[in-house]
This record gives sequence, C-alpha cells and structure tokens, in this order.
Amino acid sequence: MDVTYLLDIATEAARAVGPRLRKAFRSRPEVSTKRDFHDPVTEHDRAAEETIRAVIAARAPESVIVGEEGGTTGSGDLVWYIDPIDGTANFAAGLPFFCVSIAVATRGELVAGVVYDPVREDEFGASTEGAWCNGTPMRSAGATRDREAMLLSSYPTPADLEADGEEALRRYGRFLESFSAVRKPGSAALKLAHVAAGWSDAAYGTRAHPWDVAAGALLVRRAGGVYLGDPLAQGSYLAHVAGFDLDGSVLAELAPR
Repeated sequence: MDVTYLLDIATEAARAVGPRLRKAFRSRPEVSTKRDFHDPVTEHDRAAEETIRAVIAARAPESVIVGEEGGTTGSGDLVWYIDPIDGTANFAAGLPFFCVSIAVATRGELVAGVVYDPVREDEFGASTEGAWCNGTPMRSAGATRDREAMLLSSYPTPADLEADGEEALRRYGRFLESFSAVRKPGSAALKLAHVAAGWSDAAYGTRAHPWDVAAGALLVRRAGGVYLGDPLAQGSYLAHVAGFDLDGSVLAELAPR
C-alpha cells in the first residue's frame, strides 16, 4: 500500500480525536489506574483509541492494530501502533505536553507515522519519503555537546529506581552536571518529535512500548537524527539530533546496541 496513503490514514485518525481532547483538556477528568498509581488512564484515552481504530478499520481493514488501551486485534500485513494519549498524566492534570501517536509498519519496517499535539495543533508526520512539521520539512539538528544540549528524559522512573537503586540517582546526577538543561516533560512520543524538529537535542527513556516510540523513532530518523533501540519492541531508547557527539556524552554508556 502506498506510504502516502498510509500517512494520510494516520493523520486523519490522529486529527479525528483532536476536538475531543481539546474539549476535555483541563476539565480534570476522573482518573483510574492500570499497573499502579503512576500509570493513569481516563475515559478519553479509551474513547480516543476507539475512534482511531474505527478510522483505520474503515480505510485499511486488513490490518493488525496494537493499541495501549485495547491490546492487539485484527490480521493482515499492516501493523498499526497507537497511543491515543501519550502523556495521560499531563493531560489529566492540565499540563499541555501530551499527544496522539500513530505509526504503521509492514514486514517489520516502519513506513509512516504521525505525532499530533492537539493543544498546539502541531502535526509531525513521517514516511519513507521524509519528515515534516505542519507540512514543512524537518531537519534534526542542534547542539553537538552535552554542555550546550537540552536533554529530555523521564529517567529515573519509579521502576528505574526499583531496578537500579542508588545508581539511578547517581546517573541522573551526571545528567544534571553534564547537560545544559534536563527536562522531564512526560511524553515519549512528543519528546522524540521535538528532537526530530531540532527543538531539543537528545531524549532517553527506559521500558518504552512500541506505541510510545514507533512514530517518534521514524520522525527522528527521517529528519536526519539518530534513534538507537528497537522501536517495535519494549525496551530502552536514545535519540539525538544529527551531529551530536554521543561518544563524548554521558549518555554513551546507556546507548542501546
């Protein structure tokens, strides 16, 4: 299937939930939890995923859909990875850093993806032909050294603290000492979109799921940046703008190989 058509489907599906998310934003929706209290979900996550699934099913019926809320359904050569609200905690609290993330792969290769920020109306799209923000080609470029760079990372998460103990805090301390600035904005997909756009210089995360990072990974790579890790398997990832000196960075020891 033509990648332009697939990108159009992803874009339509992402934008289809924009009005609902904008209306619900800062309404302090009721929150329930999944794995633990650090993993919130709202009725809007579930409803948005249903809408996205309906758009994909109508336009590409022979598809597998892997969603954060609804699990894996369907069959076919196309595999869609969808996160209806990446950054649910931010959305629920009223912090404007969350997005819709949709990517599609065929034969294990990512071919199209969209990260849509419904608050700012920023639409990041990528295919095998390139990467764009609001229709303008993106170039992932920025700082070359830690001391000039902005790092976006949720590390250490509570799970990282449990697994790595005091080393997690020491590692975070090295981030703070080495980078010009470190921020924990809370949405893997949107962090990667910002690296793709050159608005931040590096992003690092652990225990990410494909629905979190598949679209963002494609954005970074097609914009000329570097994404390390397997975006179609759960695990760690590291992304940075083109020209960044990873070998000279405190992040070098953490780079997925």
